[in-house]
Amino acid sequence: MKAFQYSIYTLLCILFASCMGADYADPEDNGESPYGNHELTETNVISISELKSKFSSVISKSGMQEITEDIKIEGYVTGNDIQGNLYNEISLQDETGAIIVAIEQGGLYGYLPVGQKILIDLKGLIIGGYGKQPEIGSVYTNSNTGAQSVGRMSRYTWATHYKLIGSANPAAITPEVFDKNKLKDANYISANCGKLMTIKGVTFKDANGKKVFAPSDGSVTLTANCANRTLKDISSASMVVRTSIYADFATDTIPQGSQDITGIFTRYNNVWQILMRTNGDITPEK
Repeated sequence: MKAFQYSIYTLLCILFASCMGADYADPEDNGESPYGNHELTETNVISISELKSKFSSVISKSGMQEITEDIKIEGYVTGNDIQGNLYNEISLQDETGAIIVAIEQGGLYGYLPVGQKILIDLKGLIIGGYGKQPEIGSVYTNSNTGAQSVGRMSRYTWATHYKLIGSANPAAITPEVFDKNKLKDANYISANCGKLMTIKGVTFKDANGKKVFAPSDGSVTLTANCANRTLKDISSASMVVRTSIYADFATDTIPQGSQDITGIFTRYNNVWQILMRTNGDITPEK
């Protein structure tokens, strides 16, 4: 009798486990990423350029607005926080343009590496301009002044608004060469801000074999814990190389001689700000 009861119990356990399998299996065992919202579909997708055009007035005035339409964008991650110079944000780019996505979360590079394609559901998120730089996020309220602007969305909000598409393919990302002749061209800065680009054959004004990118010893004026370095023959009113004191390469010596610099070319009003992603983004001119 006991043997019979044990057999029935064993069969029930096997049946129960098999019923649970589909619902309780590890997502990775199913070949499904544990990140993001798997319910999102590639419907109502518009280009990044179309998105920026749709909200151009808000962006140009450094304002912000909630996106109430059921629209999405998709593109490749071109920059993340892997060495700390991009903080709580990624840069996203498609064949038409680029935009910054602000997320209040560290370690983004772990699941959003360069070359990862993602889909973003924009409905309910905030779009705006941070110094005219197009950005997607949530409402930020300055605790001192009460002023509001576009800022970082919470990691919980983000988790419901994106979906990973396939595996990362770094080869899909090719930096565009920056056109120095269009340094002050308003249309050029509007169309290309946020892109992964390379400026070729430039020299740092402060390079003397001793100075570093972003010292925290007071020897350089910092803005938001970042140091702006100027390039020879290019006014700081037009372009700077911006490095956080928390970047892994902040204390690297500024290289002398002609360099090729790759990075995310953001803007602050009419000033180009080059954000190198890693210390490998700067190389002697080829």
